[in-house]
Amino acid sequence: MADLPFLDFRPLRDRAQAPTLVQQLIDAVVRAIEARALAPGMSLPSVREFARAYDVSTFTVASAYGRLVAQGWLQARPGSGYRVAARAPAVASAAAPAPQAWKPPTPGAEWLLSDVFADHSIPVKSGCGWLPGEWLNEAGLHLGLRHVARVPGGRIAGYGHPYGYVPLREAIATHAASLGMPVDTGQVLLTQGVTHGLDLAIRTLLRPGDAVVVEQPCYANLLALLRLAGLRAVAVPRTVDGLDIGELERAAQAHRPRAMIVNTVLQNPTGTSLTMANAYQVLRIAEQHDCWVIEDDISRELAPGVAPVLAALDGLRRVIYLSGYSKVISPSVRVGYAIAHPDIVRDMARTKMAVGLTSPEIMERVVHEALRDSRYRAHVAGLRERLALAHETVARRLAELGMTVHAEPRAGLFLWARLPHGGEPGANALAQRALRDGIWLAPGSYFDAEQRDIPWIRLNVAYSDDERLWRFLDAQVPGSPARYTAVQAPDQAPDQARSYTTKS
Repeated sequence: MADLPFLDFRPLRDRAQAPTLVQQLIDAVVRAIEARALAPGMSLPSVREFARAYDVSTFTVASAYGRLVAQGWLQARPGSGYRVAARAPAVASAAAPAPQAWKPPTPGAEWLLSDVFADHSIPVKSGCGWLPGEWLNEAGLHLGLRHVARVPGGRIAGYGHPYGYVPLREAIATHAASLGMPVDTGQVLLTQGVTHGLDLAIRTLLRPGDAVVVEQPCYANLLALLRLAGLRAVAVPRTVDGLDIGELERAAQAHRPRAMIVNTVLQNPTGTSLTMANAYQVLRIAEQHDCWVIEDDISRELAPGVAPVLAALDGLRRVIYLSGYSKVISPSVRVGYAIAHPDIVRDMARTKMAVGLTSPEIMERVVHEALRDSRYRAHVAGLRERLALAHETVARRLAELGMTVHAEPRAGLFLWARLPHGGEPGANALAQRALRDGIWLAPGSYFDAEQRDIPWIRLNVAYSDDERLWRFLDAQVPGSPARYTAVQAPDQAPDQARSYTTKS
């Protein structure tokens, strides 16, 4: 093997503290090329030679080499292996236009719902709603992609079943039984993520002008869906135990909602979960007022221990259960599912076909293989442990800044934190200033039914272990860690239920 003493690659195998081995190898090769230790045209060891020399798997090396080729750092030449690609000199041509300075985007509902997913320029993504790439189930994804690559083209040439890929639906039905929902595949509809499932349920069950109970605060995309459908959002406060039952009773009597939409476990953005007593009360009120319940349960696998499942307690009579795989496998696969009474699933399938035809079977096959992988359970357990540690760190740093949190779930992605009482700037202004420093914060207005500038921000703990974030908050939030002492949390009694007529 060609010796590479200048390659600074010392594999760190602590998954909790280091990037993946694939990323470590990529970074090492890029550093060597940028330092000119690897010159254009130089050959690299074969996959087997490199794996043997550094005691890593051939899969790790092949994946890293493949990405380096895709990124333009290496060239793959049949019969001669991998060589360093010839790259353009770093000095710009005199005729080339000068690069434009980076301009921070303007935060707002439209940016949050669309542009943010394409904007990779923001270095610190503390306001995002997904896990870092290196935390996701890379091994399972690659396994699924390799499996799909071996499937004969004729078997994936059509549109697929309107309900979705049957083997994955069978696996979901088995999982549902473990949650107390004995169902068959005819009660499982695959969707392109939970947001798609929410849209299908809303289109199928509700009509313009209907009142819908939402949580205050609630999932930002849901508010946009309701506006598009011409529905009235009735906001009911979310407490540490679940929905405020007194306010839910009053809202049901005053507004006669046709449905309520509830994030059962590790709610976005507060991180809270329903207690069993709260779940029973929610279902009692839904029964009393003949109200559909749409249960968004996307984060259940990230929650340790046992938590109520509204659909199981209800027997799927008036509950539509939604979940998916964006939080544990990858958001890019866009695979979710709905479980409901067979008649409701049939109607939702008709809606699905009318507005977008079938969901992509190729991605459903990838997810099915990832779930079958023997390492999947260990991956989920590792995510829970890693998130618990991140929660502990972020909650401590917030306390040092005098910021209080709505709850400390020590699980899931989010903490909902209040700016110090009477502090300036407000959350919207703080988020705007943060973007100028390359830091993404999610202000409370994103999650408020009236889009008010409330003094709260949502932090994704997995993206908040960055000193740039804490230096910024220390400078912008009134006072400093040295001056802050433990402060009593301000009165956090949420506002009473309010009704808003959504605008298209």
